[in-house]
Amino acid sequence: MAQELKQEEGELIGRIWNLVEPVVAARDMEVLDIEYRRESLGWVLRIFLDSQRGIRVEDCAEISRVVGEMLDAADLIPIAYNLEVSSPGIDRPLRKLEHFQKHIGDIIEVRTISPVQNRRNFRGALKEVSPEGVTVQCDSQDYSIGMPLIERARLLYFESLERKSR
Repeated sequence: MAQELKQEEGELIGRIWNLVEPVVAARDMEVLDIEYRRESLGWVLRIFLDSQRGIRVEDCAEISRVVGEMLDAADLIPIAYNLEVSSPGIDRPLRKLEHFQKHIGDIIEVRTISPVQNRRNFRGALKEVSPEGVTVQCDSQDYSIGMPLIERARLLYFESLERKSR
């Protein structure tokens, strides 16, 4: 049952991503991540944006207004939810192949859907990236993690900065 719900949420996020991405791209921004989850005050849809020039509050407000209208018209989400649009911050999510490729050598954190060599949480240097997966050096050992197994990944900015300064 939990697996089915996770799959339905993933499909919903995919439909939302397909709807939102062209609108965001037309404004020289990129959708970095989309989350849809139940929290203490109800369901929340979060859209994280990025841009070469950075993300301003005005960008978030504009995308929130436009995307909110589009989502209402498309009626993809049949229940009440709160829409939040923001910058990902410095510990940004890594979702696409190109996100990972930009951060080879940096410190990342990865959580997998199922265990890889008896663990699901990895924190270490991103060593290699390919369409099939990533290699993370964690606890002095290299772990190859297939892309389909990655539940969540994010850059650890300050740890990466500290590593580069050594």
